[in-house]
Amino acid sequence: MRSSKQQDRLVFVPLGGSGEIGMNLNLYGFGPEGREQWIIVDLGVSFGDLTTPGVEVIMPDPQFIAERAKDLLGIILTHAHEDHMGALAAFWPDLRAPVYATPFTMYLVRDRLSEAGLLDEVELHEVPLGGHISLGPFEMDMVTLTHSIPEPNALLIRTPAGLILHTGDWKIDPDPLIGQATDSKTLMAAGDEGILAMVCDSTNVFTEGEAGSESGVRDELIKLVGEQKGRVAVAAFASNVARLQTAVEAAEHNDRTVCLVGRSMHRMMGAARHVGLFTNAKPFIDEEEAAALPKNEVLYLCTGSQGEPRAALSRIASGSHRFVKLGNGDSVLFSSRVIPGNEKSIFALQNALASAGVNVIGEKERHIHVSGHPCRDELRQMYAWARPKIAIPVHGERRHLIEHAKLAQELQVPHGFAPRNGDMIMLSEAGAELVDEVPAGRIYRDGSVLTPADSGALRERKKMAFGGVISLALAVDGAGRIHSGPEANLFGMAEPKEGFEKTIDALCDAAQKAVENLPKRSRGDEIATENAVRQAVRRLAPRIWGKRPHVDVIVLPL
Repeated sequence: MRSSKQQDRLVFVPLGGSGEIGMNLNLYGFGPEGREQWIIVDLGVSFGDLTTPGVEVIMPDPQFIAERAKDLLGIILTHAHEDHMGALAAFWPDLRAPVYATPFTMYLVRDRLSEAGLLDEVELHEVPLGGHISLGPFEMDMVTLTHSIPEPNALLIRTPAGLILHTGDWKIDPDPLIGQATDSKTLMAAGDEGILAMVCDSTNVFTEGEAGSESGVRDELIKLVGEQKGRVAVAAFASNVARLQTAVEAAEHNDRTVCLVGRSMHRMMGAARHVGLFTNAKPFIDEEEAAALPKNEVLYLCTGSQGEPRAALSRIASGSHRFVKLGNGDSVLFSSRVIPGNEKSIFALQNALASAGVNVIGEKERHIHVSGHPCRDELRQMYAWARPKIAIPVHGERRHLIEHAKLAQELQVPHGFAPRNGDMIMLSEAGAELVDEVPAGRIYRDGSVLTPADSGALRERKKMAFGGVISLALAVDGAGRIHSGPEANLFGMAEPKEGFEKTIDALCDAAQKAVENLPKRSRGDEIATENAVRQAVRRLAPRIWGKRPHVDVIVLPL
């Protein structure tokens, strides 16, 4: 018989980042069932592609935790990558919880909140490296790791039910160039204390060995820049401050002056200098100054390594950048990886550069990039330090999570659970148990509007992008007689062999017959007329084009 007093429980709920790489939103709850207190760990975004026309930013749906905002104690950000903190400004008004982050991340948080007009509203707590956060039943310590951005942190989360290690994004780099090396002593001490569960990055679980050190990239990039005779542009993620430092060293070693190109480069450099980085670097120059220098004396640090159409490098490749021009004898070094899904845009960008006579060199040609995520040997080392009782793989597609769970089992971890977004997992000494499934969808930022991924507007847009649009307009009186039209317009429709004029006549004839064939009781009914015309045109269109376009009908009643 169940006790009248409910028992406290510890639950983990991913709303984003499990089953995908990016868009991280993780919840931890502690307390009696239905009355838990909550914390959020990370609140990030992903980015649109060809399957989401017009949508640049995608975010996890925070509905579940927004409905429990009164029990939300705080939002903790592990680091400053967009897929971990990019949705904060969009969703904070629904959450209204204090935000905790280390100095580099907090600098960028303030910048984003200021852009959104929220800076004066949000309670911000800047936590020192290795700092402590106390929120209700959660006692948390920041643990310094290495990654591809300054100040990546794991969280040691102590609760009455046990200790959780939430790794965030990480790798093991013995010589990270910027920041401290992985705090292995704290991780080992936590393992000795007894870690109930480790919630861990799965990005590179299929890759044997180690991700590699930034120091190796520095040596190769210095050598490669020295081999170039013309202008050099290095394309990298602006958030990879260690890589920016590497590029700056390569420039200075080869007597080149650095010019930052792209808003994100300037933003990240501001954050880096805020925490004491780049203080000894030579002054950077602006784009107009760089254009006046001899070709062999400048190095551009550019955004746009993924082929983003509005980023600096795409504008340079198209010749539309105001000051930066690249051509014969110049070189672009892609010091970044190809993110899956971006292949077409990146290759189109590289082909445009090559067509202009630019030398294009990437990570496959030279050792100028290393991943910021752990490969299998690094995962094995982390499990050796932490020795958790439960393995919870996150930050990966479904196949990554399943493979990570298998690896943990091989490493003698007693329990494992590969979650899906929306799974509510109870963590205890008995293991990990799925106790509920909560809403976990996606929110699209469509221009300045936030809309659910399954909204009718987005479905219609996909249909229009695939099949084109036929629009018909006609004016009908109360007796069902057509006084004007039908008039047809085609948008995004290929010209059939009969030609546009005959095709439009055929569509208008079909619409007119549909109105004339309406039953007497439906004549003059605006909705019935619209439906009849739409159905008639939808039947005809596949015979003309072999596909089903979107059909829009406007009936003007007289």
